[in-house]
Amino acid sequence: MKQSMNRLVFDFCGATLEALGSGALHWPAARTLVVSDLHLGKCARGAATGGAALPPYDTRETLARLARDIAATEPERVICLGDSFDSVAIGAALPSEERARIAALQTGRDWIWIEGNHDPGHVGAGGTHLETWAQAPLAFRHITVPASDAGEVSGHYHPKARILLRGRALSRACFLMDSERLMLPAYGAYTGGLWTHSATLSRLMGPGAEVILCGERPARLPMPRAEARRA
Repeated sequence: MKQSMNRLVFDFCGATLEALGSGALHWPAARTLVVSDLHLGKCARGAATGGAALPPYDTRETLARLARDIAATEPERVICLGDSFDSVAIGAALPSEERARIAALQTGRDWIWIEGNHDPGHVGAGGTHLETWAQAPLAFRHITVPASDAGEVSGHYHPKARILLRGRALSRACFLMDSERLMLPAYGAYTGGLWTHSATLSRLMGPGAEVILCGERPARLPMPRAEARRA
């Protein structure tokens, strides 16, 4: 394991990967960048359905961050691990400027949209739409399958960790990893998250699970679990 700039290099099931501080995953040997749960159009859809009237800048902010990560890693392939759009219909309803930005990011790259629970069908954007995608030793899907083979990479749960550092509570989005599965944080702006000490994530992740905290200097730590929280 080593750390360089705002990325942390680690080994997972035979692949050498980089956890970026933004929440993206870089697989250098496969020239692949992976992001999960972009939830493009979240604020616009929420406002249209009677939710909070947040400024509709989430998609713009998320795409700008993705553009920076693409420029930094120069991938030949981008994999979006589901819930890329906040609904199937929102892809076609995005402003033309945002749709053009997506098309520009896709140009010259193999772009794979993995289907999520928010966007289970074709989302009206270029690229390939699949339920799962695999390249040994890794397999990519939206929601983890408890009985899956080792090397699974997924999203969906928006993991966040709360830790104590020098007597102060620190909360950050994070990657989760055990010996068989790797779970990515939500990449989209304003997406919220599920604490690692929740019963759901404590049950899903195996013994010895770890977190990689997002941020300017990603940090790898033991996963805070429900049992530790009750102690």
